[in-house]
Amino acid sequence: MTEQDFIPKSYLKSIENGSVTWSSPSNIALVKYWGKKEHQLPQNPSISFTLDNCKTVTTLSFSKKEASNNFSFEVFLDGEKKEDFKPKIETFFKRIEVYIPFLKDYHFVIETSNTFPHSSGIASSASGMSALSMCLMSIEMMLNPKLSNTFINQKASFLARLGSGSACRSVEGDLIVWGLHEAIEGSSDLFGTKYPYEVHDNFKNYQDTILLVDKGEKQVSSTVGHNLMHNHPFASQRFAQANDNLAKLIQIFKSGDVYAFIEIIESEALTLHAMMMTSLPYFILMKPNTLEIINKIWEFRQDTGLPISFTLDAGANVHVLYPEKDAKLILEFIKNELVAYCQNGHYICDKIGFGAKKIDN
Repeated sequence: MTEQDFIPKSYLKSIENGSVTWSSPSNIALVKYWGKKEHQLPQNPSISFTLDNCKTVTTLSFSKKEASNNFSFEVFLDGEKKEDFKPKIETFFKRIEVYIPFLKDYHFVIETSNTFPHSSGIASSASGMSALSMCLMSIEMMLNPKLSNTFINQKASFLARLGSGSACRSVEGDLIVWGLHEAIEGSSDLFGTKYPYEVHDNFKNYQDTILLVDKGEKQVSSTVGHNLMHNHPFASQRFAQANDNLAKLIQIFKSGDVYAFIEIIESEALTLHAMMMTSLPYFILMKPNTLEIINKIWEFRQDTGLPISFTLDAGANVHVLYPEKDAKLILEFIKNELVAYCQNGHYICDKIGFGAKKIDN
């Protein structure tokens, strides 16, 4: 597939107005993407668990308008009009207009809500942009009913990427690869693809308890952080490391070796933050309580032998990952030992999910 394949030649039908609703989850990268080329393309491949409970629900209402020379839309979050969301949506629309040529033909009302608190410190861009992209593809399906489900998912992931890179990994589940990798058939820089190889039962229904260490806005945005990779002294080594780690995971997923899995994903999380701390300008997104939690997890794993592990996104919060069969003991440990390090004691229990879902209006 190339970008040209996503430009529609014509539509078979016309439609005056309507409304569609989709939910789409967030995701957590196991092999991290950090650093991008032009047009939201990744410098290295990544793989993620799609989540289940942490999701965005978006309703997109549309009505034909007289003139089609500009974008026309309103945005609401939890029923409240959000003018400050409009610049990001307008930028997104400009990026995708060539692929969604009906964008200027309609007035849109975007009504969105998150199942997780807006101030939770969980990035809503992945779930939000993927939900909006699925809504747009539902409209395209009305205009061209012959589109296949495979094409719809690929194009939705492609569009979502142009809004937020990691959003392309939220359209489907449960393991999603984004970025071309020679060992993974069908992988692409343009959109996320389902991991195509054998996965041991140990990694089915994996659990993710998200410890909300800091619910404030990050001091450095992910966009700025990605751009700092352009002149980073360790960038090429990092991109090679990500490729190697993704290749190693193929055998690990097949064998079910949770301890080899832990070694890679924890290394990936710490490397991500090491790249931030060694960029110029350098910055630190972890908080003291992030480190306290990591050390507690290491001690508990050492003492019990249970396969509890952590990963981090570009922030202070900790994703505690563990197999479903060990959930009872590990959740008890989390509640007794780790929740004290969360802001206001807040945490979210989640697990692997299977991507975006259409909701009947």
